[in-house]
Amino acid sequence: MRARVGDRIILAAEHIDQPTRDGEVLEVRGDDGGPPYLVRWSDGHTGLIFPGPGTVLRLGAPDDTAALAHDGPPREGGHSDHVSYVREWTVRVSILESGDDTQASVVLLADAPGPLSARGESHRSVGDDPVSTIGDEVAVARALRHLADRLVETAEHAIEARTGEEAHVRRT
Repeated sequence: MRARVGDRIILAAEHIDQPTRDGEVLEVRGDDGGPPYLVRWSDGHTGLIFPGPGTVLRLGAPDDTAALAHDGPPREGGHSDHVSYVREWTVRVSILESGDDTQASVVLLADAPGPLSARGESHRSVGDDPVSTIGDEVAVARALRHLADRLVETAEHAIEARTGEEAHVRRT
């Protein structure tokens, strides 16, 4: 990982109950942009970090910053270099297998739009080998597809409530 002053560091939580951290690189102490980095975290604390797994460096290139919301002046490519917020959502998956049938329930745990849930099912045909992981994969994939549809519908309703016009979000 190579950084420069002003780049953003996104650090995944070490434990499920901890938030994702983001901060600005204030100082690069390694050779050729290498670690360690002095970082000012969004909560105001400053610390020295040697990035490990789960760390993302945002350099401001369009492909690297498109997933984050920004404010402040745009950088080259139309993106700004200040991260307004970082959100972390969790999807909980539960699988129940009974004979040749598998049911999956998924729940999106998020601050907004709030919890959403969906279900998916699979059924093993008579001639199929009894490999439970295949039924799990199919049932979970179907549940996640239903959850994605519910999330898009929720976004459409939010757009309609804000604009007063019918909204259609493309499902690609």
